[in-house]
Amino acid sequence: MEQKKNYNLVIGISALVIIVLIITFVGYLVSKPRPQVIQGEAEATEYRISCMVPGHVTELYYREGQEVHKGDTVAFIDSPQVRAKLAQAEAARSAAQAQSTKAKNGAQREQIAGAYQLWQQARVQEDIMKKSFDRVKKLYEQKVVPAQKYDETKAKYDAAVAQERAAKSQYDMALRGARAEDKAAAEALVHQADGAIQEVNSYLKELYLISPADGIVSSVYPKQGELVGQGSPVMSVTDLSDIWFTFNIREDQLHSMNVGDELTVSIPALDGATIRATVNYMAVRESYATWKATKESDLYDAKTFEVRAVPAETLKGLRPGMTAIVIE
Repeated sequence: MEQKKNYNLVIGISALVIIVLIITFVGYLVSKPRPQVIQGEAEATEYRISCMVPGHVTELYYREGQEVHKGDTVAFIDSPQVRAKLAQAEAARSAAQAQSTKAKNGAQREQIAGAYQLWQQARVQEDIMKKSFDRVKKLYEQKVVPAQKYDETKAKYDAAVAQERAAKSQYDMALRGARAEDKAAAEALVHQADGAIQEVNSYLKELYLISPADGIVSSVYPKQGELVGQGSPVMSVTDLSDIWFTFNIREDQLHSMNVGDELTVSIPALDGATIRATVNYMAVRESYATWKATKESDLYDAKTFEVRAVPAETLKGLRPGMTAIVIE
């Protein structure tokens, strides 16, 4: 009987020890720190195609998700204002060209003939006034006419001489044509008008929006027919040939990671496919919100670093936004 009691006691103690061991093991497993997971995402270069001039979106040749190539026309913007400016620039150019041609060709024959007739008329008037002045001068010297009469006649004669010289100058100017400075100024106006036309033509070219790279249309912002302002984005094209991984890693998790290190990255969206990538960028994030206390005792604040890694090869199906996990 005593042996049976001892046996039961041994069984009970053994069971208790086993239970304690199991609880201890489970507690260890539960309290054991899990491996830290470094998670990021794939990113790619994105080009925003914007319009240089305001207008209405007349045509959208591509939709979201479609593939485009560098140089493809993706949209057309209709701008009546630009066409109006072109008409104004062309009219200004025509006027400037007419002025330049007039300056180069000189006065017309009719103008030259008219200037000559005015000169001849002035010469005749001068001759008449000279004779009148000579007669009055002799009478004045003989004390026949008063000094006032002499002065009046001399003034009329001087005016006739000045008028003849002015008419002769106008006739000579008509023969020579425009001055060299006037011709140069007229030619400069033509060049200025040509520059205005070239400027407007450059705006006309900007009405056709061109893709700057091969890629996928990731966003289309306006609807067809909507009005867009100057500089407004119309479409975004993502270049899938320029793709990388971005990780935000707390500094106590960097573990001496440096630029040039190789990582093995797993992509869950591609059934866990792995790819090698090289770290090419590492910099601390600017925002204070990325700081975190490493311990409850607040010994120090750990900053977050942005780490980028470039894939060593192309992984089919990899798209921006897919989760990337560092496995080694």
